[in-house]
Amino acid sequence: MSDASHSHEEEAHEGPVKTPKQLIVTVIFSFVIPIFVCVMLATYVTTDPRPAAGSDGLGAEATARRISPVGKVVVKDASNPASLKTGEQVYAAQCSGCHVAGMLGAPKLGDAEAWGPRLAQGYEALLNSALKGKNSMSAQGGGDYGDVEIGRAVVYMANKGGAQFTEPQAPAAPEAAR
Repeated sequence: MSDASHSHEEEAHEGPVKTPKQLIVTVIFSFVIPIFVCVMLATYVTTDPRPAAGSDGLGAEATARRISPVGKVVVKDASNPASLKTGEQVYAAQCSGCHVAGMLGAPKLGDAEAWGPRLAQGYEALLNSALKGKNSMSAQGGGDYGDVEIGRAVVYMANKGGAQFTEPQAPAAPEAAR
């Protein structure tokens, strides 16, 4: 009985490696696998991150756009008539969006019937409405165009509607201090 139990105990204490070939393979893999894992981790950590295909979110241009100033300061010389836009240029850039189609009650360019009651109020009232806004029309004063340029656009539209207003001129340049 001791014989039977003894052989059973020897089998129970044997490891998973039973042959020298298995031992060699186990030793090699116990060194190769950790080295392979270390190399892969080092490669992963040291490589530069690449953005997704079609994305330039980390590019120099995209970064420059994100950190660029929100607004710009533009100094216009109101005393220089050459730097001021004409009424037609301001109308085409700013006013035509609504006044061509007559959107939200805006009188169409050249529609004398729609402009008649407005022209009766006079140039100053029309300019005031254009600068401060009226009904659905937003205020244009202090925007991309100066008051003289907005005035020129008002005169342009009013004259197309039947008025005979004179176009406002640029303010005179202040004399240099002596």
